[in-house]
Amino acid sequence: MNPDASTIAAGAPIEVDLTPITDGQAIKVFWRGKPIYISNRTKKEVDDARNVQLSSLPDPQTDQQRTKEGHEKWLVVIGICTHLGCVPIAHEGSYNGFFCPCHGSVYDTSGRIRSGPAPTNLPVPPYEFVSDTKIKIG
Repeated sequence: MNPDASTIAAGAPIEVDLTPITDGQAIKVFWRGKPIYISNRTKKEVDDARNVQLSSLPDPQTDQQRTKEGHEKWLVVIGICTHLGCVPIAHEGSYNGFFCPCHGSVYDTSGRIRSGPAPTNLPVPPYEFVSDTKIKIG
């Protein structure tokens, strides 16, 4: 007994199997009609995100605040640019994070705004790990 499409669109939680997402890959799923990026970050991407000086960030947040302890390689963000609501492209831009081609906002591998007109980081939706290979968003 799965919920129908209208229930899912209204905000029912969704579960996502992480098994097919390879190292360095990002996928896009939809929750509440919003694109959600799930990134299986490489060790280098995690290290790059963790070695950023917080004082250099327009919207300071540590990478640890944006990921779940014990699952640091997984980044889950709402893929809507915080400038005007466009959808950024994963693995693009100066920091190989996210790039919004509409107005030039550049986010790093932690989804934090680094340059451009966006005022804040890509939001992290409510999610939890239900197992080592599955998350529930919502």
